[in-house]
Amino acid sequence: MADPAVSVSPYWELTFDADGDVDGRERDRLLAEVPRRGVRDLIVFAHGWNNDRSGATRLYSQFFAPVPDLAPHARLGYVGVVWPSMRFSDEPIPDFPRSVAAAVPADIPAAARTALDKDTRHALLEVFPGRATVVEQIARLLDQQPDEGASLEEFGRLVRLLVEVPPQGPQAACAADTLGEGTLGEGTPQGDPAMLFGDTATVCGEFAEALAGMTAPGETFALPRPWDGARELLRQATYYAMKRRAGTVGERGLGHALGQLAAAAPGVRVHLVGHSFGGRLVSFALRGLPEGVRTVKSVTLLQGAFSHYAFAAQVPGDPRASGALHGLQSRVDGPLVCCYSHFDTALGTIYPLASRMADDDRSVLGIDLDPGHLLGARWGAMGHDGVQAVEGTKTFTLADALRAKLPVSGCVNVDACAVVNRGGPPCGAHSDICHRELAQVVLAAGRVQ
Repeated sequence: MADPAVSVSPYWELTFDADGDVDGRERDRLLAEVPRRGVRDLIVFAHGWNNDRSGATRLYSQFFAPVPDLAPHARLGYVGVVWPSMRFSDEPIPDFPRSVAAAVPADIPAAARTALDKDTRHALLEVFPGRATVVEQIARLLDQQPDEGASLEEFGRLVRLLVEVPPQGPQAACAADTLGEGTLGEGTPQGDPAMLFGDTATVCGEFAEALAGMTAPGETFALPRPWDGARELLRQATYYAMKRRAGTVGERGLGHALGQLAAAAPGVRVHLVGHSFGGRLVSFALRGLPEGVRTVKSVTLLQGAFSHYAFAAQVPGDPRASGALHGLQSRVDGPLVCCYSHFDTALGTIYPLASRMADDDRSVLGIDLDPGHLLGARWGAMGHDGVQAVEGTKTFTLADALRAKLPVSGCVNVDACAVVNRGGPPCGAHSDICHRELAQVVLAAGRVQ
């Protein structure tokens, strides 16, 4: 495979499969070339919702572009992590080409809005190999939207079959962001996601009502029907599988590879960056680091799509539950910086709704999703309101973070809404991350000169 065209050099890629197994040739090349190229600081970026390698490469190229000018004297190297995730076609990325399928006029029938377009079908087939028949059956039901009784239940059964829930074996521990006997956060490893095992019509109806409240200015819709939320159930079930996969790839894949890199190039300072589920991936890589490895000098999370209690020693309201990553920020020889924005509606509205539904079959309608409210707070995401319930966490505005020196250790929250603010429904500003200021945060977190 030819080297990808990116804006920076030297650049390497590390490709992982769904089980966290790395492409051996790519890994060996990285281990051999990093010390030979004289790299001192290596920035390792993991994408989140994404459809293919070329999309990941475009993201990395655009995000990395300002870095050489921001740190002209640094001996930098760059790594793009590629792993099997997916993005639905109606989730545009600011400044990236918008797919034709995503540009849906506001006046078309609701059935056409919920149908599966060609790009999304292809992405599902790529991310869930061997499920072609299931994908086609799901697509047919979304196209035809027959009676809302038995057909919706059949739709729910097919979605469960597609994403293979519940997780089994060691992967199960990577599916949850909180651990313990309680039910706060995103569930225990043994918990089955109730949004997939409950009454499908009820679940789809709740998603439909949530989406109706997120319409763009000027858009009007009829009263929501359960089928209006069916596509969102498919999306959230897919992301449940991607969340599980991100933890596996991080802990079993990237964490182990970073240990090998530390052995091959012990003087190289590693800076982990993750967007969306990629933030979860690089965070779980800390759990997979071999004992004693201290080469990770910073972690920067951009709109992290996992529980804001993941690093908490105790989840508020449930003394029996703790974050799945509690205390692991100490494995970073520097700060763990979480950039967040309230303009991220994917994480501010749909994420907490789906998180509660994945752990509890009680109705989510009427829940106050304001992060200051207990019920809203317990289902919150890193990328919406930052790291929570971790003692000593410091919080900065983006302007203050760029003016002042960031703490040299511990958790740090940076409110990035000054730049992370573009994007319409359903995801808002979730993917609005390619900004010079955020590249500056990465360098400031790693104390890269």
